[in-house]
Amino acid sequence: MNILISNDDGVFAPGILAAKQAVEDLANVTVVAPDKNNSSVGRRLTLFKHLKIESCKLDDGSPAHSVSGSPADSVVVGTKYVMDEKPDLVICGINQGVNISCDITSSGTVCAALEAVSLGIPAIAVSLFMDPKTSFKQDENGEWYVDYDFTLTKKVLHDLVLKIIDDGFPEGVDLFNLNVPSNYDCEDVKITHLSHKMLEKDVIDNTHEEKAEIFNYPLEDGQSSDGLIMIVSDLFKEYEESSDGHALLFEKRPSLTPLNVNMTIQHLNDWKL
Repeated sequence: MNILISNDDGVFAPGILAAKQAVEDLANVTVVAPDKNNSSVGRRLTLFKHLKIESCKLDDGSPAHSVSGSPADSVVVGTKYVMDEKPDLVICGINQGVNISCDITSSGTVCAALEAVSLGIPAIAVSLFMDPKTSFKQDENGEWYVDYDFTLTKKVLHDLVLKIIDDGFPEGVDLFNLNVPSNYDCEDVKITHLSHKMLEKDVIDNTHEEKAEIFNYPLEDGQSSDGLIMIVSDLFKEYEESSDGHALLFEKRPSLTPLNVNMTIQHLNDWKL
């Protein structure tokens, strides 16, 4: 089996190495990813413009390729240029964050998986939701750092790929969207549906006192905030019990959502224009 791994956090992000380590005993793995962070770019493609591709090495010394484009670009380049033959599976991640609900269409991680499906390749998008209370820590000098614990995510991803190797994808499923909490109460995977939404969005300016610290960073010394605005967001708070958001954020267990890219509604027999 040949697997292409990409992401949206950039080729040197720790999650892409974790994804490789999770499945390298199951398949031949090729890593092609953006040269820098491309979060929330959706399915942006760079058409008829030059892209730079470079060979590089991950932290374990294994080979990879960086692309000066989007996650979707990286999947196309990996499939059509880097690999000698079309991969059997594309894995996008492990994303450092959360990708749930109908908001996944803005996710570079999930949309890279959608790009794979458009190329005729089944895909998995996988994300680690880092609990703000446990994932962000301070060292002995008081400096903040992120504690990336991919242990459970790697195990679930490995088991999922093994299941796919043995049984294939279920009929009608093009891709799986997997989200795993860092601070989990249960390791059992729950099959879920997409929540209505993930983010509550707002627009602020320099008059917004509650989020002044966010708005003013990283303004340069002497730079005025007059005329500037910023889109901000918070996680949605209410989720249906069978949804991905409920499993991940309330039950604190891995959520696996089977998806089909054909968004057509078939039953409009009594509705005419």
